[in-house]
Amino acid sequence: MTNFSFSHRIEQSDLDILRQFTAETPVKVGGLASALGLRVVLATLPINISGLIQPDGTGFVVKINRFESKERQRFTIAHEIAHYLIHRDRINAGIVDSVLYRSKLSSRMEAEANRLAADIVMPSQAVSAAMAKRPRTLDEDAISELAEEFGVSKQAMTIRVG
Repeated sequence: MTNFSFSHRIEQSDLDILRQFTAETPVKVGGLASALGLRVVLATLPINISGLIQPDGTGFVVKINRFESKERQRFTIAHEIAHYLIHRDRINAGIVDSVLYRSKLSSRMEAEANRLAADIVMPSQAVSAAMAKRPRTLDEDAISELAEEFGVSKQAMTIRVG
């Protein structure tokens, strides 16, 4: 069973959905968002904005910058899902995240959203299992293969595997 950062702050029904969607890689972040009741749209956002989450009638919409790489878009969706799961009460009129994943929220909250986003797109147990199938030393080629397998950037995977 996948462990998630801040799971004690996530509603059980949402945890069940998270576990269901993170059982296979690459994680279908769009499907996960939809299952949580979030609508995801590609949008033309300013160059320094990666994404945002805001109320949209009866629910929330996640807008993702259409001009960023697919890997970046996937992480941004996961980051906005993380805000929804652990900072829902702070979304108010919306949270806009810059390319450095900075918003009007505290640095602590942005770090929390980044950590949970990494857990979503690179579940620790799945990463460990994928690493076990490779040579003991993870060279640049192995990191690239892992990044491709999980649909993330090489930089994100490098950070994840330490």
